[in-house]
Amino acid sequence: MLHGDAANYCDDDSSDNLFNDSTDEGEPVPQLPTGGTGECDELVFLQEEVVSLDCKRRYAELFTDIERLIDHTIVVDNQNDINGTNNISRLRKLVPSIGRFFTRLPLREAFLIEDIRRGLSRRRLVAPSFNDIRTILNTAQVLSMGDTYRDSSPSKLKLITFDGDVTLYEDGKSLHRDDEVVKRLVELLRLDFFVAVVTAAGYPGQSGAENYYERLKGLIDSINSPDCDLTETQKSNLLVMGGESNYLFRFDPSAKGFKFIDGPDWYLPLMQRWDKDKIDNIMETTYTHLIHLQKKFRLENDTTIIRKERSVGIIPNPGFKILREYLEEMVLSCSSKLSTIIAGPSGQNLNIKVYSNTKDAASQPTKPPSEDIRVCAFNGGSDVWVDIGDKSLGVESLQHYLCRDENNLHICPILKSESLHIGDQFASVGANDFKARLSACTVWIASPTETVAILDDLISYITKGKIEA
Repeated sequence: MLHGDAANYCDDDSSDNLFNDSTDEGEPVPQLPTGGTGECDELVFLQEEVVSLDCKRRYAELFTDIERLIDHTIVVDNQNDINGTNNISRLRKLVPSIGRFFTRLPLREAFLIEDIRRGLSRRRLVAPSFNDIRTILNTAQVLSMGDTYRDSSPSKLKLITFDGDVTLYEDGKSLHRDDEVVKRLVELLRLDFFVAVVTAAGYPGQSGAENYYERLKGLIDSINSPDCDLTETQKSNLLVMGGESNYLFRFDPSAKGFKFIDGPDWYLPLMQRWDKDKIDNIMETTYTHLIHLQKKFRLENDTTIIRKERSVGIIPNPGFKILREYLEEMVLSCSSKLSTIIAGPSGQNLNIKVYSNTKDAASQPTKPPSEDIRVCAFNGGSDVWVDIGDKSLGVESLQHYLCRDENNLHICPILKSESLHIGDQFASVGANDFKARLSACTVWIASPTETVAILDDLISYITKGKIEA
């Protein structure tokens, strides 16, 4: 309704409220002028104000209704968990593909904030857009996370994870020390949050630390600067999860850089049981199929196929751009090809879960069988990759790894409702940030500038109890 009918939702004359003293939002309705020359413009302006205030009231009512549907869904889901039942909430009947809510979402309050910023209720010809709704949901998530600091709730935000490209820095670029987001990341560390970059870029072993330094150079240089007032513990709260969920690094203050953490020290139990031969089979099959696709689309001279230990991908050569349609075709084709090897070479099930898009991920159980190998095929915006694992495992691995440290036992366990993932890849075919939604709350941004803005809101609400509209 918001996308299709909202332009007509508030386009009436709102005659019922023309002469009320105030709206339901508590704002006084402007009084119309009684006459006189030179008052036409003022009359038009005041009439628009009256309509805008009524439209604002109606939108607020709508978001209140959706907020209540979400609250009801949370209650039903929790009761199902406790009682082992399978009751379906009204919202899930209306939207069967909707995922799990880990926190409340104060949508009405978020709308009122974003209405001031984006002027939704003042628009007559342009309905609330997808970006409007995305932004309102982001603000609602921030408000929900910050509300735990306003009450006596023992549950607090503890872990904040980020995608790399398009979230912290522009696609294919890296962090510089004067980037605005660097200041916010340092502030999060100062507030004693665990901060992690969960990225598809995979560089195994201690040698990979240099690659991640190059990506996050501005942040690392800022942490290592003499004027940085972070404690050693706060600095060590910075981590990198590379290759979706394959390589873990933690900042070591004594070394002034990242230290590689061996897999057995942090792998989830289901990841430890994955068969290496099956993983090799997946990688070899995908590599061969990408060669086929490269020839099929005549990209041999314009692209390069890269084979790694737990990932394989096709990237454009310098100066060339792969068509978006090719990228999406290759993601879907790789997913289809991977599905054909699930039965194994002789009809034996290889227990492989292939995730390629948001619909696939949303329909999967939060806790698949322990022997399943997760495979994530995704469109990186300019390239295509197939990784073993996915970001839901990456975030969940961080939650468990941090609680193996006896110094962190006082804040453990780190729950999904206490974790926040910020990224840009949630909608397109093969959107890999969507997988993180299975293990954490999420904020969907579209640029590093939006990341700065949402972090400003989060930090302000936690430290000052308010968001500046």
